[in-house]
Amino acid sequence: MHAPGGQVSARVRSELRRRIALEAARLISESGIRDFAMAKRKAAERLGAFDEGSLPKNIEIEEALREHQRLFQADEHPQLVRALREAAREAMQFFARFDPRLVGAVLEGTADRYSAVCLHLFADTPEEVLLALDEQGIDYTESARRLRMSRDTQVEFPVLQVARDGTAFDLTIFPRDAIRQAPLDRVDEKPMRRASLTALDELLASAS
Repeated sequence: MHAPGGQVSARVRSELRRRIALEAARLISESGIRDFAMAKRKAAERLGAFDEGSLPKNIEIEEALREHQRLFQADEHPQLVRALREAAREAMQFFARFDPRLVGAVLEGTADRYSAVCLHLFADTPEEVLLALDEQGIDYTESARRLRMSRDTQVEFPVLQVARDGTAFDLTIFPRDAIRQAPLDRVDEKPMRRASLTALDELLASAS
């Protein structure tokens, strides 16, 4: 007698998770929310869902985001992503001595008009990167970010925010030897995908 009810409950919960994921994706794409956890909480509140078990995983939100962009931004989204990747290429050429790697939404193809071009730079000291910007008269703001290097380890790294020609750049500075160990991705908790300049060139060529 309980099985059918349990099946309905599971089906309802699954549908609610999908609705929350779709609403979170819409908020990320249209409102500029960058934090998946915040987006899913706001989406759940809007839908009146207060059961933690109904909250989608980050990977479900990313899949919903791709679906939202494919359905509602089919014309402009590919051009936007390409423009941001071209901007990333130019920045990576500028930072060539710091073995730049492209990461995040621009690499993954889920970037929107609010997205920054996120680069990982590798230097003996953060001051080397600051000097490179100072020499070119490029303004920046400094902050720091804690990244998960393993399930049990978080490390704080210096971050620079730069705006050039209407594009925001987010630069995380790592020690040279950290190029061998990528931080864990917030979506699937696997090592973050990073692309070298050569890999980015191949990506741009394949999308031509």
